[in-house]
This record gives sequence, structure tokens and C-alpha cells, in this order.
Amino acid sequence: MSTITQAMILAAGKGTRLRPLTLETPKPLVEVGGQPLIVWHIKALQVAGVTDITINASWLADKLMTSLGDGTQYGVNLHWSVEDDEPLETAGGIFQALQTGKLKDAPFILVNSDVWTTYDFTKLQNYKLGNDQLAHLLLIDNPTHNSGGDFAINNGLASEQAVAEADKFTFAGISVMSPQLVDGLVQGQPAALAPLLKQAMMKFQITAEVIKDNWIVVGTPERLEQVNEFIKSNGVDNHQGA
Repeated sequence: MSTITQAMILAAGKGTRLRPLTLETPKPLVEVGGQPLIVWHIKALQVAGVTDITINASWLADKLMTSLGDGTQYGVNLHWSVEDDEPLETAGGIFQALQTGKLKDAPFILVNSDVWTTYDFTKLQNYKLGNDQLAHLLLIDNPTHNSGGDFAINNGLASEQAVAEADKFTFAGISVMSPQLVDGLVQGQPAALAPLLKQAMMKFQITAEVIKDNWIVVGTPERLEQVNEFIKSNGVDNHQGA
């Protein structure tokens, strides 16, 4: 079975809800548990054997690239896909990275840089997408800030529809993705990922599973404080990845 050796971390957002912290610091560099949030992902991917990592950058891109460099310090190869002052959104950023060769035309692990989790990426390294399958999503139990959830799972397939509200879960911002999902987009044109996922779900091309690992979107000062307290209280190691 072929293994996945590449990942993309989405890091182009402005992090407006974390201001004033993010006025002069890119959101992925905000410190969580003594190290930048994005470094948790880089280390966790490296531990899983995924060493080719593409990062898209827009807001304060120079600071982000200066801080992380080419990834040598973390034992990985970082490839930078720089966008203009206005980010290309999730799907647009992926499409540009593919078009410019920063991301190879092969399945990859996709991670939102603003989530923190103890999930073990090794579990995704050997994941194999089926012939007609465009993505495999990780879902979590709904946090209070997204109580209605995003997607349901019916016989392993992700769906917008659920039998009851309690059957929907929240997208964890982690997935295995086929480059074919963004086929047909226009380079340089912003495009969101959610509509593409929903279209593919209607064709039964998206699978999903629910994970029970610690997870939080570090989107507000309150949640930043919450995750820092969790790491401190539980003695989570920040040297070998999450």
C-alpha cells in the first residue's frame, strides 16, 4: 500500500478574531503551549513520516516564512505557496499550490493551521482513497461554538443531511484529499472548499470518520487561554509533536 508523504497546512488567514495578537504576528505563529501553533502540526506530521509540507501564506507571509524557513530545523521540507494580500480561500489556495508545483499531483493530508489537536497523523499516512473518492474527513463531537455541526455520516459516507440534529458532527479541519477535488478552478480566483465538498458528497465521493482526540479551534483569546491551560494541566509534550 502506498503511503502519503505530503501535506498542506492552510495558513493564509488574517486571524481577525485574535486581534490585537495577530496585528503584527501571523495567526499560525501565535504561541500555544510554548511554541507556535503551526509547529505542533509540523512536528506531528514529521513524526508520522510526512516530511513534504506545503504552507500557503498571505497575511504577514514574510514573518511566517522567516520564522519557519525551509523546515530543516524540524526535519521536514517546507514548500511555500505565497498568495496576495487577499487570500485565495481554502480551495483556491490548494489549487494554486498544485498549479505551481508546490504540491504534487497526489493525495495529501490537509490541515487547518488554526486547530490544535492530539490526533496522531500516523493514522492517515497509510490511508488510501478509492478510485472515485475525493476526500476523507475527520469529524469531532460538536463544540459549543458549532452546536449544530457540519456533516453527518451515513454508512461511512459524509453527508449534509442527518436523520436528526444530534447525528451531525463538526469538521475537524483535517482530511486526506485528492487533487481532483479542486479540478476546474481558476488560478488566482478565490474559492472556498465547503461548496466543493458538498457537491462531491451528493455524488457519494466523500467519506468521514469521527475522532475522539483532544481538539480545539484557536480562534479567540478565550480559546487560546483554554488550550494553554489544557496543555499545562495535562503535561502535553510539545517536543515530539501533538
